[in-house]
Amino acid sequence: MALSSVWNYCVPLTIITVACLVRNARCQAVQAENVTVMEGGTAEISCRLQNYDGSIVVIQNPRRQTLFFNGTRALKDDRFQMVLFTPRLVRIELTNVSVSDEGGYFCQLYTDSTHHQVATLSVLVPPETPTVEVKQEAVEGGEVELTCMSPRSKPAATLRWVRNGREIPGVVSQQDNGKTFSVSSTIRIPVERKDNGAALSCEAFHVALGGQKRIRHYRLDVYFAPTVRIVPPTGILREGDSLSLTCSVTGNPLPRNIQWSKINDTLPERAEISGPTLQISRLSQSYNGTYLCQAQNNYGRAADHYTLLVYDNVSPPTTSTTAVPPTPTTTQQITSHSTTPTLPTPSFAPDPEDPGAVVETHSAVPYAVIGGVLALLVFTVICVLIVTIWCSVRQKGSYRTREPILAWY
Repeated sequence: MALSSVWNYCVPLTIITVACLVRNARCQAVQAENVTVMEGGTAEISCRLQNYDGSIVVIQNPRRQTLFFNGTRALKDDRFQMVLFTPRLVRIELTNVSVSDEGGYFCQLYTDSTHHQVATLSVLVPPETPTVEVKQEAVEGGEVELTCMSPRSKPAATLRWVRNGREIPGVVSQQDNGKTFSVSSTIRIPVERKDNGAALSCEAFHVALGGQKRIRHYRLDVYFAPTVRIVPPTGILREGDSLSLTCSVTGNPLPRNIQWSKINDTLPERAEISGPTLQISRLSQSYNGTYLCQAQNNYGRAADHYTLLVYDNVSPPTTSTTAVPPTPTTTQQITSHSTTPTLPTPSFAPDPEDPGAVVETHSAVPYAVIGGVLALLVFTVICVLIVTIWCSVRQKGSYRTREPILAWY
């Protein structure tokens, strides 16, 4: 058969390599298949043979180094294994694939001339869980800059920021590192103290993840000045009672040192401080005054005060018919931020229906009745005086009016 006839016979095999033997008019063909695998996985590179007659088959890597020569290992790389060699199919296996293994693998069939087919190995590099970097710390009233980074992927990963289910647009940058890509997305958001602890997330999407995503969760850490509030006791404080004040402090960072003091004076000798709590036992009126709680951190300071007013521990009056029990000990809450002046000591007696209640005592004399009678008498006298004066003025006017008339007659 002429050479031109052999060529025409082999033209339909356009996607495979053909080796035609002129002597017996037979065509040997080899066909390779492209492979895509994730980094770290296992790739199977196959060479399909047609009309194989025992000719030499060579498989080479992208650097044209011979891996196998007719089924015999030629390159000392244990990651490559010959798993099948038949007249129809030659298959090798590559384990622990890396991006450096990417490229064209040659399936060569040696006859009178050398022909080959290339199997392209593509390696996907899925992104790891992205990382979040804070460019500047978040301070109340300012802005925070956050950058989400995926340092290595192939092809480049897609990043997006999400807060409360809503996407936050970011500025995306991408860098080519050879066969892989690094991607980052930066956002700037205003922050207040209410944003402290707010949840954000950075999501990475990639074709190798099969519709899944890698997520990095992040909680905002917003720094702000402290707030201070004194939690006072309830009720009236009397001499001999105990006082306990708790200083409730917030702030980020939380102030470690809480300072108690008394304005224009020193703390009483019986005052004991335990963390945020001030305790004073056996109160007396000499302890009256304004007590101050202060706290500070690197972003500011705050204070709150409590005005203490201690009453006399007096015994209530008694009557000849009923014995009155002693006045119970109660405390009084004074939370005003202005200094309260010392008040005169009132006299109290218990309510017979509620022994725990304190009411002001009243005298047995009906002062209200006496006052009403006196007021009525005074009012009556005033009315009589007014009527008398009015009548006198009227009579004098009438006399002066009649006197000229009698002179005319």
